[in-house]
Amino acid sequence: MIHDPKLELHLHLEGAAPPAFIRQLGDEKGIRLDGVFDSDGAYSYSDFKGFLDVYEAATRVLQSPEDFARLTTSVLEQSREQGVIYTEVFISPDFCGGRDLGAWRDYLAAIQEAAAAVDGIEMRGVVTCIRHFGPDAARETAKCAVETAGDFITGFGMGGNEGLYRAADFAPAFAMAGEAGLGLTSHAGEFGGPASVRETLDHLNVSRVGHGVRAIEDVDLMRRLADEGVHLEVCPGSNVVLGVYANIDAHPIDIIMKTGVPICVSTDDPPFFHTTLPQEYAALNRAFGWDAGQFRKINRMAAEAAFCDAATRADIIRQLEA
Repeated sequence: MIHDPKLELHLHLEGAAPPAFIRQLGDEKGIRLDGVFDSDGAYSYSDFKGFLDVYEAATRVLQSPEDFARLTTSVLEQSREQGVIYTEVFISPDFCGGRDLGAWRDYLAAIQEAAAAVDGIEMRGVVTCIRHFGPDAARETAKCAVETAGDFITGFGMGGNEGLYRAADFAPAFAMAGEAGLGLTSHAGEFGGPASVRETLDHLNVSRVGHGVRAIEDVDLMRRLADEGVHLEVCPGSNVVLGVYANIDAHPIDIIMKTGVPICVSTDDPPFFHTTLPQEYAALNRAFGWDAGQFRKINRMAAEAAFCDAATRADIIRQLEA
């Protein structure tokens, strides 16, 4: 089961940057990265604030389209080694050209060219606005998404601090993206409680929710997710490391599965959380006895929820069934 074909739908491009890649890029640019790595070369922090500080310090070395092209190559090769055949990556124009459409096109062209050069894995981009940057910035990000929507940019989403603003504040940005035919997802129900998931469903017209695990605290909400077929992009290791749950045994993913809510398993910002997709699978196997059949079922659900065209979906399913 560890080596079987896999899909990943919740992966932040900058957050997937291998430490060795960031260290090399910092050396090339003469950027000091004091306090970012531990003695073994891994990202080092002790709490959520520390994670944010290290994340910001590490990713500030990414400054040009060429840097993001090299990052894309490194991330996709890493995912391919773990058996991933299809991945959707969150990319933000906020960090790729400052939401300037012309600059964003340059970054995107470099990322797309790099992705096309990595054999054995398909990538699609989900343009992501940053919640704590506010609704006005989100509309600018949505415009970037709409203007570059197509075979590669297939989705629009939102990350960032769930405690700031209301979901309704971002409805215009999501409506713009939805009208352009982009698939819609948004982070909710991680640090925010069930209400954040409900508000996201009510106002943003999403077919997927990033994390969404705290919906388990509301029976009616869980029934709604199942009835509407809303897919949860679950990242168990991330939830544990950031303290949403004490350990993998306390994680509700097994209960969520049994309620009939469709899910996938993803890694979020894997090197920052010292995890890989095979490690996530192994942990779920140990905690809940999930076997190869269970993981095939989850990957089939991911294929059905993916923001891709019908031909790509059919090819993914063929590989899963093989």
